[in-house]
Amino acid sequence: MDKMQNSAQLVKDAGTSNSAQLSGFKMPAEWVPHERTWMMWPSRENMWPDIIATKKSYAHVARTIARFEPVTMVVCPEDEEEARAELGAGIDIFICEINDSWARDAGPNFLINGKGELAASLFTFNAWGETYFPYAQDALVGGEILKSLSVQALVSDLVAEGGAITVDGEGTLITTESCLLNTNRNPGWSKDEVSTELCRVLGVQKVIWLPGNDDEDETNGHVDGIAQFVRPGMVLMETSFDPTHPWYDILKENIAAIEGQTDAKGRKLEICLIEDGFGCKALNDKFCTSYINSYLVNGAVIMPKYGIDADERAANVYRRLFPEREIVQINIDGIAVGGGGIHCITQQQPSVNV
Repeated sequence: MDKMQNSAQLVKDAGTSNSAQLSGFKMPAEWVPHERTWMMWPSRENMWPDIIATKKSYAHVARTIARFEPVTMVVCPEDEEEARAELGAGIDIFICEINDSWARDAGPNFLINGKGELAASLFTFNAWGETYFPYAQDALVGGEILKSLSVQALVSDLVAEGGAITVDGEGTLITTESCLLNTNRNPGWSKDEVSTELCRVLGVQKVIWLPGNDDEDETNGHVDGIAQFVRPGMVLMETSFDPTHPWYDILKENIAAIEGQTDAKGRKLEICLIEDGFGCKALNDKFCTSYINSYLVNGAVIMPKYGIDADERAANVYRRLFPEREIVQINIDGIAVGGGGIHCITQQQPSVNV
């Protein structure tokens, strides 16, 4: 219980306030209207085979999203001139020291309440189980973003990342055991303790656990490469139709873990399947081939394109799920070589004026 009590820290503009002030806040689903998207400019040069190509890929994603909603790019002071030149005038810049470029994981998880107010939760960040160093600036960037917005933050001792969760906005969250129960993040925490903390800081009532993927070394099986809520009562699950896929059985085990589950409202979850990009020309061992690692923006779905036949099949899945949205596919080779996709490099700030 000490972990729970110690993590119940609230900050506002570097001050503190009573935890009751966040009563009624919850993390909305990704498909609700956004105020803007937050991203982080690539700065850890030694992790990218070609950081120039990576920066161009990030800029391409940012400009594509900016067709549908505002985008703010967090940029190190020394990279400001370069980033402005690459991004163009349509992208806002927030100058802040950062170590890496994964806004989904280091950024805040925004919350809203019924009064139209904005807040956020901040997980403890340790660079995916101390896989990369340094990471001290990324552990602080969420708080710096919230200070710039004058937004309350609920700070948690739970070591986690935004890519480790998906929510339906109606009280249900899905995560993975391979990630959040990993000893490189939360040694000594039980599954029940992690579930309780997720409910506390994200305003959910039910946590559904998937086994995840112990063989995926970059994130230890983030859920945003496995499962995604696409509407209340429906989960999009990644699969493979090729038995030679190295994660063929793992993907099937995650699907089986959802079967028969109900959400916080008592609805039996419907499962929709989407294949991954196995068979594409992966540029290294950690190349992200996930189509489910796509991003829902205002009026569109921004998704990867790998130059294979599965591109169109995956796009058709999203067209059926979101007939009212434009489906935009982008080549993300310069991003996928880092072990992530479009969802990993973006974080939504929901609109409170809806």
